[in-house]
Amino acid sequence: MKRPEVVLNGNDLSVDDIVAVGIGDKTVALAPSALERCRRSRTFLEAQVAARNVIYGVNTSFGPMCNKIIGDDELEALQVNLIRSHAAGLGDPLKYYIAQAVMVVRLNTLLKGYSGVRIELLELMREMINRGIAPYIPECGSVGASGDLVHLAHMALALIGEGQAFHKGRLTSAREALQAEGLEPIRLSFKEGIALINGTSAMTALAAFALFGARKLLSLSCVTAAFALEIFGGIDDAFDEDLHLLKPHPGQQQIAETVRRLYHGSHNITLRDEMHGRIRREEVKGAYFETSVNVQDVYSIRCTPQILAPVQENLDQAAATIHIEANSVNDNPVIIPEKNKVIHGGNFHGQSIAFAMDALCMAIAEISTLSERRINKLLDKNLNEGLPELLIAGTVGLTMGFMGAQYVATSTTAENRQLANPVGTLSISCNASNQDVVSMGTVAARKAFRAVSNAKHILTVEVLADLQALYFRGAGGLGNGCRRIHDLLSEHFVVYDNGRIFHDELVKFRKLLFSSQLFDDLNVYCDGDCAS
Repeated sequence: MKRPEVVLNGNDLSVDDIVAVGIGDKTVALAPSALERCRRSRTFLEAQVAARNVIYGVNTSFGPMCNKIIGDDELEALQVNLIRSHAAGLGDPLKYYIAQAVMVVRLNTLLKGYSGVRIELLELMREMINRGIAPYIPECGSVGASGDLVHLAHMALALIGEGQAFHKGRLTSAREALQAEGLEPIRLSFKEGIALINGTSAMTALAAFALFGARKLLSLSCVTAAFALEIFGGIDDAFDEDLHLLKPHPGQQQIAETVRRLYHGSHNITLRDEMHGRIRREEVKGAYFETSVNVQDVYSIRCTPQILAPVQENLDQAAATIHIEANSVNDNPVIIPEKNKVIHGGNFHGQSIAFAMDALCMAIAEISTLSERRINKLLDKNLNEGLPELLIAGTVGLTMGFMGAQYVATSTTAENRQLANPVGTLSISCNASNQDVVSMGTVAARKAFRAVSNAKHILTVEVLADLQALYFRGAGGLGNGCRRIHDLLSEHFVVYDNGRIFHDELVKFRKLLFSSQLFDDLNVYCDGDCAS
């Protein structure tokens, strides 16, 4: 079956496309208009070199050695030496699908036509992507200042047939991977080594995957918020449209509407119009009486729209930043033939991605805290309003229910709070103080990717706890959206009674929730207009 194709032109690469090409769901093609721009850029650069103009990284050395001018017969050796020396990363490799995405982002950047590379280099990158050859890229090494020099040098190694690569998910030598697909390594010409590694493509690809996961987490957090309202008979006041119009943060209004649409039609929710009568029917004579109706719910339920408002807005801003970065010229030097310019600058600096990813880590920490607190309310017999303690479906004491699973949620929430500390402000001068202010953008993106993975653990525990609680409460009166989702998840859920290893349940549901398209679009489950 032919996979859908993304036509790269340097301008329109989306987060969803980065992820889809990375995981192999889509292939790439090169827009003819982009190739024509690249030809003009290369022709102009060749004329500049022939005229013996001094151009950084073309006929000069690099970084603090930029005043060392290189002889014409050593220009190709200069590029290869750059790649080999900067392929100095350590640590576990990036996931092969992220490495594939790194190459996609770099190819798209080069296709803007301001880097001066040859068409054959672009075509080799296209073929490697489409045939499932992903470079082996160690995770540690980038300070995100001249971009991702170390990460992208490992990417460039695969193009010249050196180092290692993943071929259809299997690790082998880069040369063997190319040979298996009938491809030849490229011999780099002047400017091409620095064009490959001087940029933000690794941090941008990582950021795209982090954002993609964060979007799923936010959608699922709305679902679990609606489930919590159903389980505890929450009051619909807290999600009333008129309330949120009075504090009109866009994210707050969007979250409130989503949760409102999920529980619409519920027979479990305490409606504002019915609350007073329900309370008064429980009235007994005396100075006061205590009602079973929660006049106000705890903050982890009631304040969901306000808590997730900045999360929603943060994700929107991160998406805009990643889109700009993925479709930008982040090379140095930059070739602009139509203006007869070769410009030396700093577009490779990754501060924008660094800040976006540090902020995303804060957003994920907030999702984690919200979920963990709701889990605790479900399990604590002093808080869970009549549910079995620890949601035990057996003999209390002999069986432990969700006791062990809660530790996963609590520990990873703590870890995510630590990851929410910024790294984009932790510049350390390096490169003989040439790179004296660095972004740490790739560290921030790696941190965000880890935080998203951690939060998936937490939300998985919460979903299982919700399903267990609804087993005890009964799911007959669920709102329309909640019922549809509950019915779908119930096909895979068996009440936990200590007869199975909990790890296996968590692994199964984590994959179901996050390795599928179940919650990519909540509109599939939500009712239409549910204003109040």
